[in-house]
Amino acid sequence: MSRVAWPGLRPAWVEVDLGAVAHNTRTLAAEVSPARVLAVVKADAYGHGAVPVARAVISAGASCLGVALVEEALALRAAGISAPVLILSEPHPSAADACAEHGIAVTVCTLAGVQAFGAAGRRGGRPVTAHLKVDTGMHRQGCDPADLPALVVAALAEPGLSVEGVWSHFAVADEPARQATTDAQLDRYADALAATAALGLVPRWRHLANSAGATLRDDARFDLVRLGIELYGLAPSPDLPAAATVRLRPALALRAAVSAVRTVEAGERVSYGHRWAAQARTRIATLPIGYADGVRRGLSDRIRVRLAGRDVRQVGRVTMDQLMVDVGDAPVEVGEVATLLGDPARGEPGVREWSVALDTIDYEVTCGLSARLPRVHHHGDRTGRPAAAGTAHADGPVDAAPAGRAGEGVHR
Repeated sequence: MSRVAWPGLRPAWVEVDLGAVAHNTRTLAAEVSPARVLAVVKADAYGHGAVPVARAVISAGASCLGVALVEEALALRAAGISAPVLILSEPHPSAADACAEHGIAVTVCTLAGVQAFGAAGRRGGRPVTAHLKVDTGMHRQGCDPADLPALVVAALAEPGLSVEGVWSHFAVADEPARQATTDAQLDRYADALAATAALGLVPRWRHLANSAGATLRDDARFDLVRLGIELYGLAPSPDLPAAATVRLRPALALRAAVSAVRTVEAGERVSYGHRWAAQARTRIATLPIGYADGVRRGLSDRIRVRLAGRDVRQVGRVTMDQLMVDVGDAPVEVGEVATLLGDPARGEPGVREWSVALDTIDYEVTCGLSARLPRVHHHGDRTGRPAAAGTAHADGPVDAAPAGRAGEGVHR
């Protein structure tokens, strides 16, 4: 066997091509210009690793970052990332002082939020940057349009706040057939901007469009677009035209090295419940990865794996830590690297294959890849081998290196 590097002690990992992330950022930034890009890196950059992805998108031209949690913003600051960061929902008042101290911008949509974050700004000696959010139809966060004037007046009167943005969020922009709903939200947002202007607020950043909205609606781009799933080379929805994704490069691969190979006879059954039976004498390879890593049990018997230059089927129930594939008569050996997710342009299984099998969306697949899988980050093209310390061969890994700090992974 040739020796193949892997990170950590277990031969299973997520590999992230930061070159692809940068390419996608540049491509999308050029499309939406003169609007600027807010790169959404919440949920550990949709499972890709927030810190290295944040560095990559800022270097590639994104103007600022968006996260869901104050803790996520603080992790970026702790890693030395000084780019503007916006919390995309109004945080709890208990987080106000941390936001003020670390220069984290916040979404505000209540008078209580104005008071809490304004007071923190006054205590800290510098105003907290605020983006006011109005609900135009998503009905998740944001003030009612009727309450927006009072919110604007209170925010402008608060010396501890610096109001830089007014924003809202599309609900069905990823469903082109429901354009009427998106049109209605756009109209409500335009009315909200007119109302704020009448009160003396002309914000630096007006933003409404998410990835789908920015791709399909050039009339919704305003000053800033919030790009998430497309930065990672994935589509917001299967309903989008193929041209919407062909211009992007998938950034994530999921790989594991074979840990065992055995021959089973016709009629023998594999894995829990013995739901799968061999139709003929065959060879079964075990991969040390399972549903605790994000390979959902619902994928059992429904996905393909790329191994030894060919597609092989996953067979039997996916277990917590391991799964099995039917390799037939392929000369597969322990230590060979299999690709469970990768770039469809190379013949590898794509994230969309899993999301279709699970009747879900691409977001859930990548966000569901658990933290116990090391993230390996590299720049440029790869051919299925990880870029990190550790070595795979027939006896398992040697000289395995730790995967790095949480959210950062191993870099090469």
